[in-house]
Amino acid sequence: MSKLMSLQINRPPLWRDLLPTPAPDADKYARGHVLVLGAPDLTGATRLAASACSRIGAGLVSVVATRRADVYRASLPPQVMVWDGVLHRPKRVSVILAGCGGADRQPLERVLARSSGCHQVLDAGAIGAVMRHRAPTDRQRIITPHQGEFDRAFPDLGGGVETRAVAAARLTASLVVLKGRDTIVAAPDGRLVVNSRSSAYLATAGTGDVLAGLIAGLLAQGMPPFEACCAAIWIHAEAGIRFGPGLVAGDIPDMVPAILSRLLAGRVSLHHVRPDAGGDEIPHPDMFDLVDAGLTAPESQKL
Repeated sequence: MSKLMSLQINRPPLWRDLLPTPAPDADKYARGHVLVLGAPDLTGATRLAASACSRIGAGLVSVVATRRADVYRASLPPQVMVWDGVLHRPKRVSVILAGCGGADRQPLERVLARSSGCHQVLDAGAIGAVMRHRAPTDRQRIITPHQGEFDRAFPDLGGGVETRAVAAARLTASLVVLKGRDTIVAAPDGRLVVNSRSSAYLATAGTGDVLAGLIAGLLAQGMPPFEACCAAIWIHAEAGIRFGPGLVAGDIPDMVPAILSRLLAGRVSLHHVRPDAGGDEIPHPDMFDLVDAGLTAPESQKL
């Protein structure tokens, strides 16, 4: 790991101060617009990703359906717009999210070719497009493979899992979110974060689509890409831990508001200014760390 920076464990202090909150005069466009390229067959994956984008705070979410637009219109939440075909895709898009549940190759590559000015979050079915066409983008590209998809996309990379993740990031000029029990975020510059706190109950269909949607939604609101990945992974894991047995992917977006509220409350009260001490700061305990340590948070700070 000689070319890597020191590995860090994913914890809220790494990114909590960068969580986006809307300005008092913000409109929906100020909170970003995510365009989700709809899966041709596994439409549920697209619905999960779009719901996660909305819940994490994106101002607008649109699904472009190259096929089965009627299915999407009938099943998506009412706040999600549906567009029929890539030729009629909406304007003022901040982030492209593609690959959740698969993607038609030609429409995918056409959208990506036109979207160099947008952040791109590419899940399972879209990762191959990066390998076929490594066209430069003016914004950040993020790929979100699980281990099997990673091995198929990067069969020639050697070394340990962290070394391979950073090598893939450099090869594709992308951030790599390598999903697993210990999800890794790797950057081309060698930054590396491991999320070691998670839940086995997240090992169920569709949770990866939710994670991709959370990342895209934070990106749309202007959160720095590396930190957006780390925050989305932590929030996703926290939902799994708190829900526990019986979790299905559709439960995760509904848990996001409470987790976000607690994170933002912790950010606001992380330091208190003592008025009689010339502005000296009194550290406020991290309530998530208290929970981790088996201690009980005050009732007012429980979810």
